[in-house]
Amino acid sequence: SGDNSKFAGNEQQRDVRSSNIVAAKAVSNCIRTSLGPKGMDKMIQTASGEVTITNDGATILGKMEVQHPAAKMLMDLSAAQDVEAGDGTTSVVVICGALLSAAERLLTRGLHPSVISESWQQAAAEAVKILSSEKVAIPIDLTDRKNLIKTASTSLNSKVIGGYSDVLAPLAVDAVLGVCENIKTATSVDLSDIKVVKKMHGTLEDTELILDGLVLDRGCVKAAGGPTKMEDCKIGLIQFCLSAPKTDMENSVIVRDSAQIDRIFREERRYILKMIKKIVKSGCNVLLVQKSILRDATSELAQHYLAKKKIMLVTDIERKDIEFITKSLGCQPIAHIDAFAPEMLGNAKSVVEDASGGGKIIRISGVKNPGKAATILLNASNRLVLDEAERSLHDALCVVRCLVKMRYLTAGGAANEAELTYQLGKKAKTMGGVVGYCTKAFAEALEVIPYTLAENAGLHPIKIVTKLRKEHSEGNSTAGINIKKGTISNMVEENVLQPLLVSVSAIKLATETVQAILKIDDIVPDDKLNGTLGVQKLNVVDHGSLAPFRQDLESSAKLEIVRDMARYVAQYDYGAGGINNRSICDDERHAAAQMKP
Repeated sequence: SGDNSKFAGNEQQRDVRSSNIVAAKAVSNCIRTSLGPKGMDKMIQTASGEVTITNDGATILGKMEVQHPAAKMLMDLSAAQDVEAGDGTTSVVVICGALLSAAERLLTRGLHPSVISESWQQAAAEAVKILSSEKVAIPIDLTDRKNLIKTASTSLNSKVIGGYSDVLAPLAVDAVLGVCENIKTATSVDLSDIKVVKKMHGTLEDTELILDGLVLDRGCVKAAGGPTKMEDCKIGLIQFCLSAPKTDMENSVIVRDSAQIDRIFREERRYILKMIKKIVKSGCNVLLVQKSILRDATSELAQHYLAKKKIMLVTDIERKDIEFITKSLGCQPIAHIDAFAPEMLGNAKSVVEDASGGGKIIRISGVKNPGKAATILLNASNRLVLDEAERSLHDALCVVRCLVKMRYLTAGGAANEAELTYQLGKKAKTMGGVVGYCTKAFAEALEVIPYTLAENAGLHPIKIVTKLRKEHSEGNSTAGINIKKGTISNMVEENVLQPLLVSVSAIKLATETVQAILKIDDIVPDDKLNGTLGVQKLNVVDHGSLAPFRQDLESSAKLEIVRDMARYVAQYDYGAGGINNRSICDDERHAAAQMKP
């Protein structure tokens, strides 16, 4: 009986691992077709009917509804790559899926998960060394604007709006360098210092960068006849209300005669006039008012007095924008009227309200002492293009930030992955034993990137990958897939470059995720979830009674099997979790076949 219980435990672990690998590979297969410049786009529709068209891996996975815990790990992987590097969010998931397929083959040959995990950790460390070597990594100076633009263009070329990379790439480079404190010593850049304002007007070619000013996505208050244009501006940013104070929610004021009403009006007028006089005395002629929740930020009476004094008024400034505005204008936020003084104000050459087809904006230009902040005014003809352009521009900004963090470039076009496959394969032969066998499997798995790039471009993947192997075996470490010409080219000469950090981060994060999935040998459900997920429980006593339910598993139905008198639960969660990809049916059948009691 001891042997039987041991075998059951091994079978249980195989079932759980198989379930996790199938679910994670389903997510990888889902976005694999989006890899590269010729990758397909995904149309994502939410429950509310909102439509998003994108080929950005992090966006696709962020909007995908998945319930299987292993599939969620790949979503977290893509998000981690987006935070670390900002680009390569599709590649990292595709690599992870390929490594899981390789791990599945190694497991079926009897290798222990811990051995695979340790071997691949060594292989990943060796891969990072190869990528950082002089043969692969190209040092770059941040003053070399030309190469920075080439790198940003490579990132943008794989997006929906790739045709406008020559417009957006220079803007991304200039924006990051504009907010960088010291180009020579900086180790990172805070992208929150770069604000993107979206407007549905014109085309992407009309996009502009403002380094010595600011653009606000709103118009000024003209109800009382206030000005819409101002020269030689002194700008004040207030966080208090220009309106009469109100009582607390629980209290009320009862007025019994007209004399008391008149007195209230007089006191309100005196209260507001006192604040307006203080503002006028400081020399302020443009007033920005933070949005208020409890009461009106500005009353009609305050707007009237400000208009009479020719003070331009802009209201409803969001609280989250206060820090960015103060940094851009060189002013200080004023929390109380008593603190309103000339030294708290910012100075600018002009403030103008610009009315376009997409709405009104406020342009502040010629700021005298601007901080390290930048604004990008992004224009497009429709909402879908505008949203995708914002995501693509974010990736381009992240790529330039990567070069500030790690100042090395590498060749694109899958040249890195092909070089790693060749170098690691050669290293595996010298290792020998199980570690060498696992390292070889790791190296071969990385070929999924050149294979997928060629496949998505409509090329013959086997021929292209074979040619690529030949080039790298001859020592051409920068040889990659030229999508436009349909052949193998020197990627450096073709100006297809990417930051070293993107490739290093993708290898590290993908390997860590695969290690985490391989180490899981059981899924323990929470009793609180029973009944809430619509899971069907079946007490299987007779081993033969399991057969009718295998068909349900293959058709992606949600099924939980409680086996051996409810001691072991194996939860398979596919179709209801949003993973509905017919290309993985074979994997699901394989998982079902392994559930033999």
